[in-house]
Amino acid sequence: MDQNALKKLVGEYALKYVNDDDMIVGVGTGTTVKYFIDALATIKHKIQGAVSSSEASTALLKSYGIHVYDLNSVDKLDIYVDGADEIDHNLNMTKGGGAALTREKIIAAVAKKFICIADESKYVGVLGAFPLPVEVIPMARSYVARQIVKLGGTPVWRENVLTDNGNWIIDVHNLQILNPVEFEQKLNNIVGVVTNGLFAARGANELVLGRANGQVEVIKR
Repeated sequence: MDQNALKKLVGEYALKYVNDDDMIVGVGTGTTVKYFIDALATIKHKIQGAVSSSEASTALLKSYGIHVYDLNSVDKLDIYVDGADEIDHNLNMTKGGGAALTREKIIAAVAKKFICIADESKYVGVLGAFPLPVEVIPMARSYVARQIVKLGGTPVWRENVLTDNGNWIIDVHNLQILNPVEFEQKLNNIVGVVTNGLFAARGANELVLGRANGQVEVIKR
């Protein structure tokens, strides 16, 4: 199966986690999640609605007639379904290729269970081949970049990209992230960083992985 077919496969499989009537579903961002949203639309009459991590996902959900709640109006979230740019064997992730990492992290923190959906090209032994996104306050971009160099990374400003929060993205290249939790904290401690794309302190609870042979493998933390 090609990559798009695998994305569709795991996006539709994740519908199994929407198993309670009147559930509010946390929805992430990206090409794999789009297939999940397409599938979610087929049972929209069974759910209350969704909480969305990006303007793009919100627009797609609303186009299907799915009500999108502000997270502040929701006191609990049973599941959050999102993709990954990389995910390791301990279910630590790199996310933020679509520049929605901050909202994704907030929703993941609220959700009782985080379900990652991905094709096997995203499943790696060590994080770092995919450049690690860091969301920064614009005036702090150069300062943050200098601090990242001290941590061993090569920062590259993702020019002409503005996050939904009005901030900028620095992509950090040439990393081999052996201790994701520790490195996540170090980056977040740099003044001017909003957050970074390591989802390690709060990683996925389960990975729905699409294999090249067309099979789905569920891996639990």
